[in-house]
Amino acid sequence: MTTTIFITGTSTGFGKLTTITLSKAGYMIIAGMRGIEGKNKAVAEELSAYPNVEVVEIDVTSDASVNNAIEKTLAKHGKIDVLINNAGLAGYGLVEAFTIDQVRNFFEVNFFGIIRTYQAVLPAMRKAKKGLVINITSGASGHSLPFMGPYLASKFGVEAITESLQEELKQFNIENVTLQPGVYPTEMNTGVKLGNNADRNEISNAYEPIASEMFNAIGKGLFGKMEEFNMDPQTIADGILKLITMQKGTRPLRFPLDAIAEGTDVDFINSRAEHKARWLAKYNA
Repeated sequence: MTTTIFITGTSTGFGKLTTITLSKAGYMIIAGMRGIEGKNKAVAEELSAYPNVEVVEIDVTSDASVNNAIEKTLAKHGKIDVLINNAGLAGYGLVEAFTIDQVRNFFEVNFFGIIRTYQAVLPAMRKAKKGLVINITSGASGHSLPFMGPYLASKFGVEAITESLQEELKQFNIENVTLQPGVYPTEMNTGVKLGNNADRNEISNAYEPIASEMFNAIGKGLFGKMEEFNMDPQTIADGILKLITMQKGTRPLRFPLDAIAEGTDVDFINSRAEHKARWLAKYNA
């Protein structure tokens, strides 16, 4: 029986590449995106031309849109074996210079969007007693950086939810993984896709000139390394394919894919797991 995979945010970047990669691997792909009859009509038609790809309208910030997309998929295909939460919103700026609405936007897409898809998909997965959910988070999944506070806070939240659900859903044989990319040249990082950047300039100006110096230094480091290590977004699509093909029960809770980190991300994940185990041992003693 064909594995049915639902992916959000497939109009660009990792989502689009993953749709194409998994289609070529023979899976049935439900490619979710906004504006399939509007701004994304061309890419929707492009992806629809691939074998076993069905493009559906979904806005992860809308309860009704998410529920409608999942309900229609289940009615047509009878199941969703894998959910890939890829839709995301990025942006840079000083914490004080973001409006509350801008911070809320990060969470509506990056955090609440994932809660919405989980709650729409889980009843069917629980009934089937199986399933896999892959959540795309960030290479900086356990620490923060200047000018990325609200964005990374929303991604940290996904890490916490995924870790909780891994235990809560164990009885239903539903596995959960956070895939943690580093910096890749997708539309989100090249400036092609408009970001949710802080726009309270009167606040930002009060931090000058030091803020600009810090921001430029961080940007040079991140994007300079991206070029130095020849970061290829296909790595993420291939990593998702690898997770899907892994034997059940062998998938990790966290799956970092960041050559720039040179293994420090793996060290951090292992250290965090070790400390959690020690903490739990104290409370369970």
